[in-house]
Amino acid sequence: MPPPSAWNFDKAPFFHYNICRNCVFSTGMMRDIDTVKLMFGLKVFQLRREQELSYQQLSERTGLAISYLHNIEKGKKYPKTDKIITLAKGLNTSYDYLVSLEPDIKLQPIFELLRSDFMKYFPLELFGIDAPRLIELLAEEPEKINAFISTVLQIIRNYQIRGEDFFQSALRSYQDLHDNYFPELELAVKACRHELEFPRQRAISTSFLESILIDNYGIAIDRSGLAAHQPLRHLRSFYNPAEKRLYLNDTLSTAQENFLLAKEIAFQFLDLSPRPYVTRMLEVREFDELVHNFRASYFAVALLMEEDLVLNDLEDFAAQECWSPQRLIDLLHQYQVTPEVLLQRLANLLPGKWGLRDLFFLRFHTDPDREILQMTKEIHLSQLHSPYANRLNEHYCRRWVSIEILSRLHDPEHQASQPVADAQISEYWGTNDAYLCISLAKFAANDPDGSTSVTLGLHITPALTEKFRFLSDPALPRRQVHTTCERCPIEDCAERMVPPVILEREQQHRAIRKALKVLRENGKVLQQRKEI
Repeated sequence: MPPPSAWNFDKAPFFHYNICRNCVFSTGMMRDIDTVKLMFGLKVFQLRREQELSYQQLSERTGLAISYLHNIEKGKKYPKTDKIITLAKGLNTSYDYLVSLEPDIKLQPIFELLRSDFMKYFPLELFGIDAPRLIELLAEEPEKINAFISTVLQIIRNYQIRGEDFFQSALRSYQDLHDNYFPELELAVKACRHELEFPRQRAISTSFLESILIDNYGIAIDRSGLAAHQPLRHLRSFYNPAEKRLYLNDTLSTAQENFLLAKEIAFQFLDLSPRPYVTRMLEVREFDELVHNFRASYFAVALLMEEDLVLNDLEDFAAQECWSPQRLIDLLHQYQVTPEVLLQRLANLLPGKWGLRDLFFLRFHTDPDREILQMTKEIHLSQLHSPYANRLNEHYCRRWVSIEILSRLHDPEHQASQPVADAQISEYWGTNDAYLCISLAKFAANDPDGSTSVTLGLHITPALTEKFRFLSDPALPRRQVHTTCERCPIEDCAERMVPPVILEREQQHRAIRKALKVLRENGKVLQQRKEI
């Protein structure tokens, strides 16, 4: 097999660049200079349109080439002083107005959008959107679009949406667009396995992964350094590039260590930069860093769970006539991976290889008292499925297997070191949607009192029913569920945490609207009688 530097992925670009060493990723995020160019171009565009001038007519007035004028309006060129003076005269305006960063009232919301975090952080090119063309479309009918833009900006401010939120949403959307399966990374993993002589077996030993980092990349492994610094004891890992040392927390399980070692192999093999140096990013400084972290994680999962072997095991798992939680636990042990790695791998291969694209992946974390539940990760493919993250401090439905399974970890008869597995057919109240939800739960790393569950939800369709034979098993639990207690109409719910206050408020509003309608209709009848 040729080395990675010789691979050609022209027919399957991933994030707009080939998977090779020393690759560069261009996100298309707006820089300050790009914003200034677009603002200037918008003013020229608006003035030319208001005066009903064609490019040809403006060219004749100014002596500037049509192509040059076009590039100015597109935000691709910023003219020199003498040309700005010429443009100002040709457009019957002042030099100061053109170079000012303050627009007239018609363009004000568009300029605010350009200066906002949305344009600075959101990677437009990732979705094939050309920023100048987007602005041009907005400027075509500014009066009609300004109210919408103002609303978006107000939401951004009111809910304190940060650049990091844009980054995360953009990445999740891109995963959705590609069905969470990236053949280029799968091919890169195969090349890595071949080049570094991975054994073709389910469980890859920790010592083998360590030897790759030591022998091929000169990286030392340190399991005591983090514990020596109190603020760092909660970190799972830290890579120090200056000393080429990977620090691992000494409380990690074998499966957790394997993932972190595999992820560092990914960073090194793909030569990803910029990159984060701690396991979970404390802050997202730029989108490239988040993308590279995603690529390394995807690569690590695929490295630990070789595609062909997993597909064979998945066939056996789905062919079971009866649902068996133990089969999931067995897969964890056979591959020596964490619950999250296992379900993440299924979330790659089910849409990528089996065509089962209607799915979601969730991760929940709860505190020791199991009172506060946080959805710390979610991926939705094909559509926004239920359940989904709620940022309004509402109480997630306790009927979800994702949450119910967490309580079993605290059963006195359960061994704390072992995960818990289960599944459920979740029927969403008031809809025709039902999902096969497969969940695994375990105590959180470095937090023996906290716990985490991960869930893979598969929309039940004829295609899914044909693949997963155990769906017809009567022993498989089936429950009606909702999103949050505050919105749930299910009566006599033993798991309810709070009354359905939002639902009751909506019902009250409907009753008011109905009564007002009756009142209006009665008024019309009385008026008609008077006229008679």
